[in-house]
Amino acid sequence: MHSVEIEIDGQKIIIETGKLAKQADGAVTVRLGDSMVLATVVAAKNLREGIDFFPLTVDYRERSAAAGRFPGGYIKREGRPKEKEILSSRLIDRPLRPLFPKDFFHETQVLISVLSADSDNDPDILAIIAASAALSVSGIPFSAPVGAVRVGRIDGEYQVNMSYDEVDESDIELIVAGTEKAILMIEGSSDEVSEEDLLGALDFAHKQITEIAKGIAKLKAAVNKPTMEYTPLAVNEDVAAKVKELAEKDLLEAILIPGKADRDNRIKEIKTAAIEKITEEFPDESGQLIDKAFYQLNKKLVRDSIIKDQKRSDGRGIRDIRQITCETGLLPKTHGSALFTRGETQALVSTILGNQRDEQKFETLLGDDAKSFMLFYNFPPFSVGEVKRMLSPGRREIGHGALAERSLIAVLPSREDFPYTIGLISDILESNGSSSMASICGGSLALMDAGVPIKAPVAGIAMGLILEEGKATILSDILGSEDALGDMDFKVAGTSKGVTGFQLDIKIEGITPEIMKDALAQANEGRMHILGIMNKTLDSAREDLAENAPKIFNLKINPDKIGALIGPGGKNIKKIIEETGADINIDDSGSVAIAALSQESAQLAIKAIEAFTKEVEVGEYYDGLVKNVVDFGCFVEILPGKEGLVHISKLSAERVEKVADVCSVGDTMRVKVMQIDDRGRINLSHKDALETEDSQS
Repeated sequence: MHSVEIEIDGQKIIIETGKLAKQADGAVTVRLGDSMVLATVVAAKNLREGIDFFPLTVDYRERSAAAGRFPGGYIKREGRPKEKEILSSRLIDRPLRPLFPKDFFHETQVLISVLSADSDNDPDILAIIAASAALSVSGIPFSAPVGAVRVGRIDGEYQVNMSYDEVDESDIELIVAGTEKAILMIEGSSDEVSEEDLLGALDFAHKQITEIAKGIAKLKAAVNKPTMEYTPLAVNEDVAAKVKELAEKDLLEAILIPGKADRDNRIKEIKTAAIEKITEEFPDESGQLIDKAFYQLNKKLVRDSIIKDQKRSDGRGIRDIRQITCETGLLPKTHGSALFTRGETQALVSTILGNQRDEQKFETLLGDDAKSFMLFYNFPPFSVGEVKRMLSPGRREIGHGALAERSLIAVLPSREDFPYTIGLISDILESNGSSSMASICGGSLALMDAGVPIKAPVAGIAMGLILEEGKATILSDILGSEDALGDMDFKVAGTSKGVTGFQLDIKIEGITPEIMKDALAQANEGRMHILGIMNKTLDSAREDLAENAPKIFNLKINPDKIGALIGPGGKNIKKIIEETGADINIDDSGSVAIAALSQESAQLAIKAIEAFTKEVEVGEYYDGLVKNVVDFGCFVEILPGKEGLVHISKLSAERVEKVADVCSVGDTMRVKVMQIDDRGRINLSHKDALETEDSQS
């Protein structure tokens, strides 16, 4: 068994291997505090026939037992992964993938299980470290150890691997992964912070990452497992030369065709014609390698065009943003809607408003939780002109939706100021680059169209990078092909004041701080341009909510009155809901949320709630209901459940011989509260109420 201890910013991370899961190619545990994960990796020894890509699978799983809990619900065996597990799997995959050899196609599986979870340390960071360490000691070809941290800032001080409570206090939350040399992946959000502050956070994060990567390197050296041998898929040089001879001239023209569909169709035609001729000349050569040679030629020509000629496929300069159009209020029955179109990418975003019952309930390692803002991202196959089966949302859709959701949270009003559950649905109708950023732009407009008082509009932009021979060319507003053939996908969202959402994926072994700084500055320039266009359509929330949106009001009652409001078996609250048509939610603190489809319904509910919870006050007048008649007076209900006695002497200014001569059960009687004794008994007077009315008239 081998282990290393790594100390970062006063925290001790322990990595061990050789004790658990010894039949895997690599297996390690990583521990911080009482949180602990196990990562295992296995690579297939034989190459699957006909495969031309790297089949890497990463699965991260949390088990409630790790936190000493049973899962909720009827079924106690945990099944399909939760959204948190899917997002964490993506986080682990993204920094690892660029570090495998480009010609390594053996199926590889990385499985991470949370073995123990405390209430301070989120295991997702440990999972990235564990996966990297397991690969490093496995003998699977993997170029460099990866470290990862969660970085934030509290009271102006950068913090590493914050607790759950500290994350809530921080104005920055970034998950950063990288090697000793460079950053590979960033995911996170911030509260409208400046680009300079983000760069400071990244610099702080990389210093911690370097220490973790060094620790994993020590573990790898101690294990000293030989590197797995594999046969790379090598392209025949004669075939590559023939592909170039047959296709280069036509490809040079095709890659500059502006329209995505026209460009793709023309490239397919060139490829088909070239393969037919090459197959005749090289009948024994596999179609897979011919296809690979064509891909490499196409990639080189696209990159050369950008680097050397500053020419992009759609004719733009490297800093230019595609044409943008915005429209709001398209859908009559949604509470807000917006159509955001940028080039050949189009997002239709709808807003729905609900009450507290509409919150998204979900289960975490530490227990049940809920959120009142959700963004659901849908990517149907027709958006890219394809025919595919419609399945449940995949990892990509969940990840893109989470990025857009996170980027908008910073500008939402507080629950106290806007007591609504807010839902956004982004349907991608066309896609050619950065539909997640289009979802942010459309989402911002749809929120304002619904009357949600956001702090400021938010726009997002995707940046790209072509890095050749040390020369970096940064691209603004990248196309799908520039993403596929480039070296970076860097997404930045924010307001005119600062950044709210951030995501970086690198396809090479990291980028320098100088490139990061330039990319952030160029992204800011593009974001301001997009915000300027959006603001011409709508620059702030509409004054009124949609007519069909629920009307929500908040009341605060004495917590001691909750029982009286609910009533035995819920009798009172059910009656109010039935009579007014309003939906009512009460929490233990005495906060009451009333949601109704009309102002009239809401006001009726408010009046009824106040009747059940209002305190009886001496000197106040009430129109009560006679509930009982006795020889010495009558009992009048002045508030629900609150009765007082009107003594026979207080029924009239005249002498009353029999109470029944003055009132009967069911009569309405105007009374004044004269006294509440030390036993809580209420003494009322009808006579004094009448005298007051006579004096006022």
